[in-house]
Amino acid sequence: MKYTVEDVKNYIREEDVKFIRLAFCDVYGTQKNISVMPDEIDRAFTTGIAFDASAIKGFGDEARSDLFLCPDPSTLAVFPWRPEHGRVVRMFCSIKRPDGTVFENDTRSLLKRAVASAAEKGVSFYFGAEMEFYLFLLDENGEPTKIPYDNAGYMDIAPKDKGENVRREICLALEQMGFRPEASHHEEGPGQNEIDFRYSDPLGAADDAITFRSAVRTIAARNGLFADFSPKPLRDKPGNGLHINFSAKLADGTDVTTYAAAGVLDKVADMTLFLNPVENSYARFGKNKAPLHIAWSEQNRSPLIRIPAAAGEYRRAELRSPDSESNPYMAFALMIFAGLDGIERKKPLPAPADFNFFTAPQETLDRFRTLPRSLAEARQKAQSSEFIKTCLPLSLTDAYLL
Repeated sequence: MKYTVEDVKNYIREEDVKFIRLAFCDVYGTQKNISVMPDEIDRAFTTGIAFDASAIKGFGDEARSDLFLCPDPSTLAVFPWRPEHGRVVRMFCSIKRPDGTVFENDTRSLLKRAVASAAEKGVSFYFGAEMEFYLFLLDENGEPTKIPYDNAGYMDIAPKDKGENVRREICLALEQMGFRPEASHHEEGPGQNEIDFRYSDPLGAADDAITFRSAVRTIAARNGLFADFSPKPLRDKPGNGLHINFSAKLADGTDVTTYAAAGVLDKVADMTLFLNPVENSYARFGKNKAPLHIAWSEQNRSPLIRIPAAAGEYRRAELRSPDSESNPYMAFALMIFAGLDGIERKKPLPAPADFNFFTAPQETLDRFRTLPRSLAEARQKAQSSEFIKTCLPLSLTDAYLL
């Protein structure tokens, strides 16, 4: 349900809401929030709630520290793990300066701009995320260990798969928040899990990704576990990916996903810094189904982009390199800008690479470009990219280059 301002006010009055969390992300996609009481909701919708931006990474310094959180009523969600009496709700926010202009490092607003650019060209994008995470035990002090919750493998079942009940609790909680999980299962690594959720518009899909990470961590903690989304939690085991499914259509319904995928392939090296923003991100590439080489195929899971066997509304492309350290608002925005470039130029996909990149001989691999192999290389690529300069404000790029 898409709530209006009046819907939110009525809900707060009628459902015994005592705390309203105004949520936002820093430039790196880490969720933050301010909790306000019901008496402040009118002010929140009218002028926004001020906060000290100098304490948030990538938001500037003390010289211009006042920013305002302006809640989006359509994102209202109840935290089902909080008490029913004295409920806690959450809304995502836009970030504005005191004069009412959009704060340039607000990545949620960046994604809105990308969506608007696509709409001006008659293109609609849709996204869905597949997010992997490990469940680790806590020590006697409640601190995370690197001991997996189980030793199960891909799609194993209970009792070997101990995460089954945790995933069930996560899915039920997400449903209560208006979320639509599609599938859940044990992944390849010990203690590794995956929950997939339905396609959505870009902003909704990015909000869902942020909500998902928060819900998984909260419910894992309630079960005495630690949920680890980092790219490579265990050195010799599969890493955690954020596989991004995307599609694109024109206003008349024409599917232009292949042009969009060609645009993403063309620009992916330039934007890898923002899809894989930490040094550990690069330990995933080239092994355990995490791609290194820039190529595509229809059903093959070893290239960068896979176009699964599907038709009609289920036709999509899957970008397999990003990880969950990325900011989904930035990731989706850059993919839209790259996809639009491919659509406008009607860029064809190169010939498909229908072989296994993880077992192919080196002379075959040498025919393909690769993603940056380190964080330093990814920074150099982004810094010299004209594409990145046209898509991102300099202050936002600089936050990743420091």
